Amino acid sequence: MVVVLSDQDEFDEEPGEVVDSAPPQKVGEERQFSGFKKKLLKRGQGWEFPNFDDVVTVRCVGIGTLLDGTTFDYTRERDRPRTFALGKDDVAAGLDRGICTMKKGEVALFTLPGDGGDGDFTRDSDGSVVRFEVELVSWITVVDVCKDGGVVKKIMEKGSGNERPGDLDEVLVKYQVVLDDGTVVVETPEGGVEFHVKDGHLFPILPKVIMTMTRGEKAELIVQPQYAFGEKGREAGSGLCSIPPNSVLHVNIELVSFKPVINVTVRFTAMLEDGTVFEKRGIGETQPLEFITDEEQVITGLDRAVATMKKGERAIVSIHPDYAFGNVEVRRDLAIVPPGATVVYDVEMMDFIKEKAPWELNSKEKIEVAGRMKEEGNVLFKGGNYQRAGKKYEKAADFVEEDGSFGDDEQKQAQTLRVSCWLNGAACSLKLNDFPGAIKLCSQVLDVEFCNVKAFYRRAQAYIETGDYLLADVDIKKALVVDPQNREVKVIQKKLKQLQADSDKKDAKLYENMFARKTKDSPMAIKRLKVEKDERENEEVARMEIDEVADSPVIQ
Repeated sequence: MVVVLSDQDEFDEEPGEVVDSAPPQKVGEERQFSGFKKKLLKRGQGWEFPNFDDVVTVRCVGIGTLLDGTTFDYTRERDRPRTFALGKDDVAAGLDRGICTMKKGEVALFTLPGDGGDGDFTRDSDGSVVRFEVELVSWITVVDVCKDGGVVKKIMEKGSGNERPGDLDEVLVKYQVVLDDGTVVVETPEGGVEFHVKDGHLFPILPKVIMTMTRGEKAELIVQPQYAFGEKGREAGSGLCSIPPNSVLHVNIELVSFKPVINVTVRFTAMLEDGTVFEKRGIGETQPLEFITDEEQVITGLDRAVATMKKGERAIVSIHPDYAFGNVEVRRDLAIVPPGATVVYDVEMMDFIKEKAPWELNSKEKIEVAGRMKEEGNVLFKGGNYQRAGKKYEKAADFVEEDGSFGDDEQKQAQTLRVSCWLNGAACSLKLNDFPGAIKLCSQVLDVEFCNVKAFYRRAQAYIETGDYLLADVDIKKALVVDPQNREVKVIQKKLKQLQADSDKKDAKLYENMFARKTKDSPMAIKRLKVEKDERENEEVARMEIDEVADSPVIQ
């Protein structure tokens, strides 16, 4: 069970002091991972980590050595950054996995077996244990768009938020397309070009690529011929230079903005498969139907269908029961829809109005829109619609992102809204059992408000649900330092202690069964083993508490 704050507290956030949030691992602490040990020497920034296939740039502050101090790497220019793709066998075995645990700017000492790895990082050949001291300078996220290597996207600059354009959205993009020999075959004007995603543009795969991008994202694409102009190439014309057959394209692209559809007006006749009409809108004396897309105001199939239509377009849409009324009987205006019925809509798109993109609004308007979306999210949350509420909070936070457009007073308002939306989004994630999502959102809050009790509280809830009891305990204690009398935090502290006690009992039983099979040790030996385990855990928590107190601001 997940404990939540009261409804009144749920949506009434107060900003705290702005300092960096300390990561779980302490400077100077060494931890054992699968295949390597990692000692943290300097904390990194943010909360993101590189993944396999990402292109990382690292600096070897201290090149690999044996444990006795003997140097085995003869590479010169040791301070020169090195760039390589993770998981491509360009480094010592295990080091790429270690780098996947690092944040930008982090420095760590890795201890690895010396019996694997090739490439620039020279490995020891006699199986000895070796060490690498590595600084993660930066990395570029790499996405295999089609999952076959045909279109590879390198994210050079991340966009804002998580929202991506859909089929019907109008996008504004800038791009330059270059051949292998450096020939520029096409380039957009300085202001970019606008088009609807579903209409396609330039070459067939481009719309699919754009739908993987967030607003403001800049990327480099490598497009193989089968996803570009294939064996035929393309003749010059319409501002495009000729493209030889089987050409690989290199595309620098930026998604400047996009405008999602918000309000549509349609007329339709809805019927069963046998022709029985159960509803009409905009036909005869009936009024057309107006609704907001992606708001569950109509059945899912109709919602998705109109999102692909242009103004004036008419279509016959057959909708499976899973996307219509399901396995329940529904009474409509003209007839009853029986359970499990496939329905058919003869629908015409009369008009639609697109929502203004954030870049089209001034700072005051952005704050107003974000505030309205947050309140809409609150209504949805209280109604139990956590999925839609989470989307509202995410969109609201996107409208008040840090983009340099806010004045001093407006910046405070924008930050308060962002933090509130992140916290409420975390509450949605907890309700939906998306515990990693809740942890990420709470960590974003703690990056700007170190003393935010609700962020500690909700992140601790998520840690408990994922079984990370030590991290949950640390967050609970931080929250109680700020607010010692907080009832909700004390409730989950009690729950955590019970879970830890149950876990200890299971461990003790496991040790007892294990030693009963292998030896005939006395009960006193088993008890001594458990006492030693408890002492080690208590020492670990005490060290973390001391480290956090040293890093924390004075609480007033």
